[in-house]
Amino acid sequence: MALDGPAERRGEVQVAMGNGNGVAPLQASRPAGRPSAATAPYADRRLRLNPNADHKPQDYSDVRGEYAPVVYSALERHLPPSLLDVDRDVKLHFMREILARYWPQGERNKVQRHKEYRQRILLLYKPLHEELYNMRPSAFFLPTFLEAVRSNSEESFRNIMTEPIPGVYSFAMLQPTFCEMLLEEVENFEKWVHAMKFKIMRPNTMNKYGAVLDDFGLEAMLNQFMEQFIAPISRVFYPEVGGGTLDSHHAFVVEYGKDRDVELGFHVDDSEVTLNVCLGKQFSGGELYFRGIRCENHVNSETQHEEMYDYTHIPGQAVLHRGRHRHGARATSTGLRINLLLWCRSSVFREMKKYQKDFPSWCGECQREKRERQSQWVKATKMAFLRGAGGAMI
Repeated sequence: MALDGPAERRGEVQVAMGNGNGVAPLQASRPAGRPSAATAPYADRRLRLNPNADHKPQDYSDVRGEYAPVVYSALERHLPPSLLDVDRDVKLHFMREILARYWPQGERNKVQRHKEYRQRILLLYKPLHEELYNMRPSAFFLPTFLEAVRSNSEESFRNIMTEPIPGVYSFAMLQPTFCEMLLEEVENFEKWVHAMKFKIMRPNTMNKYGAVLDDFGLEAMLNQFMEQFIAPISRVFYPEVGGGTLDSHHAFVVEYGKDRDVELGFHVDDSEVTLNVCLGKQFSGGELYFRGIRCENHVNSETQHEEMYDYTHIPGQAVLHRGRHRHGARATSTGLRINLLLWCRSSVFREMKKYQKDFPSWCGECQREKRERQSQWVKATKMAFLRGAGGAMI
């Protein structure tokens, strides 16, 4: 079964790091000529594969441009020791040249067009519910969820969750009033887009309906949503796929029903961790079906019986899973179903997995192959031993 990767790369930045020995050679981003004066003394330096956990990055919140400040802060921890104590401008120039090498001009142009599109919306669109645009935990989340996050332990999280199959967690999360306001805000934005004859950017390549929440002003609030309320959970349950280093997100709503998308094909998400919360409204059908976690090499492999699970949406109820957990949505047979999706990403994990040589622990098929090889090795060893013992007896 062929799978589509549903997401467009929305300004995603990756950092150049390792070749398996802890460091990777830097290559100049300039095709010819001498290095700039700012970076010439460091042109032959190499990045650390593993971040310097003891180093406190400088503040880049005032830096404007193609990259978010968090990208520079994350990358600074990977700089060689000789660069850690130089002027910030030197480090900034050095890091920009590295990032430019790993982000093609075509991608940068695409991101620039999207940036201009977003700026135009923010300039013209008037929000319906201003209170949505600033994080208000007690108004957004249920008390049980807030208490679990405040306790910040595996036990507190498991107390509010069910885990019907390994790696998929379901829990009550959002206040009904928050769901209602967000639905009304999205509806208001879509009406405004229609009235302005403005072309709306859809969430991804698979959904023809819905909207990107970051595009009309909710980005800052949703970044706090991820950092303060999803990252603590991901750090506990998904450390092997970058759950402890989430540093960017893509947030959107999808709409299913009559005159909307009906179903969603079998796919994986462009995320490390995905939060999916049903906002409403009245509907039937639309179950989310899961079919096993797979790496890129095994994304089309067969599903094992124990990996099959169907999840039924309930308004306000969240489901959390790895982005590489294969899934799809069955047809919404009646009514209208609208869901909030938060794709949480880790630039560090994306870079590091390029250099992984062993079987990833999170891929079900990799682990099955590993067990099969180990079993074959044990059998071969026993046979060799038996043959050797038989020869010795003769």
